[in-house]
Amino acid sequence: MKILGVGVDIVQNKRIKSLIKNKNFILRTFGKTEVKNSKKIANKINYFAKRFAAKEAFAKSLGIGFRNNLNLKDIEILNNKMGKPYYYKSKKIDIIIFQIFKIHRYNLLLSISDEKDYSIAFTILQNK
Repeated sequence: MKILGVGVDIVQNKRIKSLIKNKNFILRTFGKTEVKNSKKIANKINYFAKRFAAKEAFAKSLGIGFRNNLNLKDIEILNNKMGKPYYYKSKKIDIIIFQIFKIHRYNLLLSISDEKDYSIAFTILQNK
């Protein structure tokens, strides 16, 4: 398997704290499932900060940032039954990855972490 791209992003949690007070920011930035899942989480600031960092890290792993009609809301971060975060592979993400790398099969690896002041995400995009 060949690594096609890596991305990392760090977010200051207090920045997200002020942004999530605006409901329009949440609706423009996060998918329906992410918003629904946030209702189960006590620390919403870190929840949204980690996902915001993961979206930025994903865009960086593509090497294009937010171009080619890619928006923050297009990238959804979910968790499996054990709590491990992962990127939801939508049709739009499949199309964008195909346009850039000319591949149909790929892995997206994600690690996210947070502490009091910062949240961080690391992404690896690899060919299957």
